[in-house]
Amino acid sequence: MIYDEECRFCVKSKEGIERLSPPDQSASVRYIPYQSLEAEQVLGPEYRPGRPDVAYLVGSDGQIRRGLDAILPLLPSLPGGRFLKAFVTVPAFRPIASRLYRFVARNRYRWFGAVPVKPQ
Repeated sequence: MIYDEECRFCVKSKEGIERLSPPDQSASVRYIPYQSLEAEQVLGPEYRPGRPDVAYLVGSDGQIRRGLDAILPLLPSLPGGRFLKAFVTVPAFRPIASRLYRFVARNRYRWFGAVPVKPQ
């Protein structure tokens, strides 16, 4: 999972997923800050400096999922996650969920703020 480490909402979401996921899933998912050389290498030409528009999930086969599609595989292991994933994947609700994801992603810094920059 490649996430925006400068976004307070993204960091708290990542921490919540790590805390609530069963140990076997926590061990199988690596979290990589978007603002790292590793993310730049993994995403290749898709990488753009600055803040990302979406989260990314890179599968073991190298397939890159973006946005809502990156989050969905993580949901079933969370409390209520199976229900939420089933709801979101219903064809009638999928476009609404995608729009909601994009809306939150666009406004996340305005609503939740940024993580203070770490001194180097």
